[in-house]
Amino acid sequence: MKYVLAIDQGTSSTKSIIFDENSELVAKGFTELETSYFGEGFVEQNPEGIFENVLDSVADCLSNFKNQGLEVTDICSAGISNQRETFVLWDKAGKALSPAVVWSDKRSVQICQDLIEKGQNDLIKEKTGLIIDPYFSATKLLWLLKDDENLKARVEAGEVYFGTVDCWLLYKMTDGASFKTDYTNASRTLLYNINELKWDAEILELWGLQNLNLPEVCSSSSNFGDWYFEWNADDADSFGNADFRSSLKICVSKSASSASYKIPITALIGDSHSAAFGEGCFEKGTAKATLGTGSSIMMNIGDKPIKSDFGMLTTICWSTENQIQYALEGAIVACGSTIEWLKSELNLFAKAAETEAMAKSVKDNGGVYFIPAFSGLGAPHWQMDRKASIHGMTFGTSKNHIVRAALESIPYQIKDVVAAMEEDMQAKLKFLAVNGGLTKNQFVLNFITDLLEIPLEIQKIADISALGAAYLSGLKSGVYKDIEQLKGFCQKNKHRVEPDLEKEQIKATYKKWQELIKS
Repeated sequence: MKYVLAIDQGTSSTKSIIFDENSELVAKGFTELETSYFGEGFVEQNPEGIFENVLDSVADCLSNFKNQGLEVTDICSAGISNQRETFVLWDKAGKALSPAVVWSDKRSVQICQDLIEKGQNDLIKEKTGLIIDPYFSATKLLWLLKDDENLKARVEAGEVYFGTVDCWLLYKMTDGASFKTDYTNASRTLLYNINELKWDAEILELWGLQNLNLPEVCSSSSNFGDWYFEWNADDADSFGNADFRSSLKICVSKSASSASYKIPITALIGDSHSAAFGEGCFEKGTAKATLGTGSSIMMNIGDKPIKSDFGMLTTICWSTENQIQYALEGAIVACGSTIEWLKSELNLFAKAAETEAMAKSVKDNGGVYFIPAFSGLGAPHWQMDRKASIHGMTFGTSKNHIVRAALESIPYQIKDVVAAMEEDMQAKLKFLAVNGGLTKNQFVLNFITDLLEIPLEIQKIADISALGAAYLSGLKSGVYKDIEQLKGFCQKNKHRVEPDLEKEQIKATYKKWQELIKS
């Protein structure tokens, strides 16, 4: 049996999962990651802490794998999916020169406003498919250089290496031998031209970054380098009972002579893109929605980028050495966070799981609508100054109506994004695969599928970003034959949710939602 190791390095933790050649999950490791929050929207992580967190997670996974009587030498390759837009600066020796500035960091709001006032937004959107926003890496990099003259001087001297988390991990794992990233991660920096597939010289010069060391950009499924490491299974007690870093050590040598093991790294990809691949979004018109705290909806638009006229971002969906697929992406700010607010601030229920029964206990929303603009509204409205509101309450309104209205706001927002994507594409959605915590709520799923008038597809494997990284890695290393085989795995591992609500009622309530959003 052949195996693939997937390292899913996220914002709050790292999951390491080993899949077999039949795409079955065999072993898993998990380690939480510390994040520092400061005033004025600063969000940072320790770059060395991220690397050590990965080592802990991998050692945990290998211990689990070994305890099943399996051999590490049967792991053919590894793939990494990572938190997007988070970046690190380091020197040639691999020493971090800055904190890891996290994707959710808002320190560059004023810089973004200044760049937009200078008329640069249209140029950036045309070249990168994105908008000037603190969400993306480069504006936060500009803040760092403005704040630290010494760091700026080192950038100008060509001494600073820049990379997203995947690139930083690869550099550390290969002891500096490999300085690479993939198309998806490069496309989230505001520095990469998605039309020409290269770092954009005009943008770099415009922002004074022309001497910044940038990684080679490759397909998501490629030979990124070999990871040599030592590992003593006898020192590694699984699931948190030992210091895993003491049992998993990276060789300082680039050769295999002093290493216990070698695993080729054959995939790098941003986590949301990896989820799209893991969900089987292999063809134009297929899409996935992650229903978590917020929501990321990504639709495959084929092998050419489409400039959105309806509030979407254009990005690179995934790539192999034979093809590149682009995507439209829409971000919804509040999904699960709305439900959490009802629980923690209004005390309408004790557990989120109760909301399904509460919503079903009333025949409709009673005319109540919940607009969850706690941090503004994202795509496709981009009403970032809007505030949350509840409409249509009377003395007959119960807490169940409010809960139902809050749950209904999630499908409404997804419909808004999907409708905008379909306008850009001039084509209908083929299917929507959904993942995330809210997929446990059958009311939400039924409402979405009825509103979109298509079935929803749900994978039995919850760790969908890891699965996508494993698929891409296994394609390159030969564990998986081709995308046709992966399609079979996806269908085997999915179940469908069909509509069970009356469509005309859903359409009427959605029309009222649209009126309120536009008011």
